[in-house]
Amino acid sequence: MKNKIILIILFILPIVTYLIFASAKHNSMFLPVLSENNSEIPQEWNSLSGEKVKLKDKITVLGFTGNDIAEFKARMFNLNQKIYNKYFGFKDFQIVMIAPLGTEEAVKENVYELNRITEDMKGWKFIFATPEQIQEYYLTFKLVSNLEDDFGTPSVIILDKNINHRGRKGKNKKGEDEYRESYNTISAADLHNEMTDDVKIILREYRLALKKNNRKDEFRDKITKEVEKTSKSK
Repeated sequence: MKNKIILIILFILPIVTYLIFASAKHNSMFLPVLSENNSEIPQEWNSLSGEKVKLKDKITVLGFTGNDIAEFKARMFNLNQKIYNKYFGFKDFQIVMIAPLGTEEAVKENVYELNRITEDMKGWKFIFATPEQIQEYYLTFKLVSNLEDDFGTPSVIILDKNINHRGRKGKNKKGEDEYRESYNTISAADLHNEMTDDVKIILREYRLALKKNNRKDEFRDKITKEVEKTSKSK
């Protein structure tokens, strides 16, 4: 009887826990979808490294630098210290910045300077396009906020592996209505608190999905060991 109880606990409890996480609306368990199947980055746009950068199958923090790269430098530093340094070890995580053509050298200088205090900059991606192309692409996300006059914004958004825009929508923990489509990179507090939590939530979603897909043998092995341990202790 005792062995049956152990089997039930080991099989049922993880499944119930997963379903709770998967069905939750927010409250630190699930990050709501604000828009679905957004546009991929046009593959004819050039990147700083020369590689083709894609949003599909990546968890992406997407931003727009604007023409004033000197002003963007402080925002890049904040994002690097508060977000990138915490999550760059996750192989499918990237920060993608879309910048106007003509700012390549200034961006390269920023990357070089930041590389001196950052372990690995491979997760930072910079894409270049004309101001008109940038404006057109930005509008496809149908955000409440707009680009500034220099075709940039201090705000960044989170996209999941299906290029769904993720953020906060509905009731927060206090029961208040909440809507957050972006995060202000000028504010270290905004990045450290809200954005850090939200990136952590979406990464946890994918970890749970991976565990679910690879669970069978691992769980059976664990159950066998637990049952054998219980039997020997009798």
